[in-house]
Amino acid sequence: MVLTAALAAAAAAGSSPPAHAAGDGFLWGVSSSGFQSEGSPPDSNWTRYAASGRTHELVGTSVDFRHRYREDIAAAADLGVDVFRFSVEWSRIQPTPHGWDEAELRYYDDVVATVRGHGMIPMITLDHWVYPGWIADRGGWRDPATVGAWLANAEQVVARYAGLGAMWVTINEPTIYVQKELAFGGIDAADVPRMFDALVAAHRSIYARIHELDPGARVTSNAAYIPGVQTGLDALFVDRVRDTLDFLGLDYYYGATLANPSAIHALTDDFASIVPHPDGMYEALMHYTRRFPGLPLYVVENGMPTADGAPRADGWTRARHLREHVDRMRRAAADGAPVFGYNYWSITDNYEWGSYTPRFGLYTVDVRTDPNLTRRPTDGVDAYRAVTGEPWPVPVPG
Repeated sequence: MVLTAALAAAAAAGSSPPAHAAGDGFLWGVSSSGFQSEGSPPDSNWTRYAASGRTHELVGTSVDFRHRYREDIAAAADLGVDVFRFSVEWSRIQPTPHGWDEAELRYYDDVVATVRGHGMIPMITLDHWVYPGWIADRGGWRDPATVGAWLANAEQVVARYAGLGAMWVTINEPTIYVQKELAFGGIDAADVPRMFDALVAAHRSIYARIHELDPGARVTSNAAYIPGVQTGLDALFVDRVRDTLDFLGLDYYYGATLANPSAIHALTDDFASIVPHPDGMYEALMHYTRRFPGLPLYVVENGMPTADGAPRADGWTRARHLREHVDRMRRAAADGAPVFGYNYWSITDNYEWGSYTPRFGLYTVDVRTDPNLTRRPTDGVDAYRAVTGEPWPVPVPG
């Protein structure tokens, strides 16, 4: 382990349970990602997609988590959560193929130390859809050598933070990752099978390496749940890595029923027009309970957007959305779903892959017009603080 001062402080905190963890053992958390929240990103596939005019707007400063992470991590801790999820951005720590940027690694050291210092578990995502510009120059996921370069970076990160009690997410939403790369030109249709093969190989390899470097750590890849077609989508990735998942990460946002077909708005990125379907949370958890008996489940992402922070036309509030989805999760647990954790997406608003219009944050931030990037609490803050203080109804799987 590379033991900087920040890491030494984090290690000194020991491996005791999170300071906020309830005695029932259920883990509450918040999610974020580097590219979406850090701001001022280095050259990457996504800075290039934005610069090409294929997105609604540039990322710019985003909410400047890069310099305000202490504030946001403290806000998460104040909610009473146990887990803070973030990603270590490959494009930031390895801006050229010739080595790693030690200053940027020290920034992530301090993020890890700050999370630990607040008594929370770091949940570290190794790939949240972003790779360096020099990888893009070589063909991105079209290039067979990308897997090796990806593994070298991932191993650097894992080795640095081994022994600090982290949970690991290898690849965020692989099926949506491939879809985004296809939509923005990172790959062509003929490259889709090759990219899935590469992501499977990357996950399987780093899973084994994590368990060598960080014994006892729990490792996953989180699946974006799409009702009606998830079994087919799982054949592309999840089924191929099932034996290398310590738990299954589940991302649930939208349902689709004859009575509520509003998920069609996702095709035009009009996310705030999708009417929430809390029962889908129950259905998603029970789907995986049946498909993978005994595999622990963790809701890695769940949330609801507004459009530029305005009240939703359907009357849903963030507090209501949170309470009703947690209620369905509790019902699933009572009916046998081995769910042991839940993360809200996200602690603050951020760059939603091309636009600042969809706002998912517990704390809202007006990136376009507020130069101070003030964090303003939504009604979800008090609601989540109340949720984290409630007992979990059934034993939590180990």
